[in-house]
Amino acid sequence: MRGGSRGRRALLPMLRLRSPSPDEGPALTELCLRSKASHGYDAAFMAACREELTVNPGESHIAVAELDGFCAGIAEISVDGEHAELKKLFVDPALQGRGIGKVLFEWAKTEALRKGARVLALDADPGALAFYERMGGQIVGRSPSGSIPGRILPRLELRLCGTVEA
Repeated sequence: MRGGSRGRRALLPMLRLRSPSPDEGPALTELCLRSKASHGYDAAFMAACREELTVNPGESHIAVAELDGFCAGIAEISVDGEHAELKKLFVDPALQGRGIGKVLFEWAKTEALRKGARVLALDADPGALAFYERMGGQIVGRSPSGSIPGRILPRLELRLCGTVEA
């Protein structure tokens, strides 16, 4: 695999995607919280987000990005017919900018398409909006935050196309 350009550190070739183990939820939740906090949110904001960012292996489709034995990131989707929702995509702050988020987003697209979805939707944190737009997401509206009353997030969709062999 090749990493980003423009001075970004190259993605190490030992990245692999795997399913989470049943007991890995707490560690993955902490990874999500660390990643979210990297956007500059305070402790009260993060406490309000904890429930929404809790990872429950086995409840939906989850990929864990592992880099040299270290949990580097996570993506989670749910699929309902032709509609898929990107529920989580987080990369450990120490590893951001190495292409791990892109690999996880590509997994989400491929997995959603494989499960029959034609659209992948998500509510973006404002700090991650540019990333999702680079990945092809288009703003289609706004959605209320699942954690912070009165907070509104950009709603994006990405049309999925092509075929994926099962």
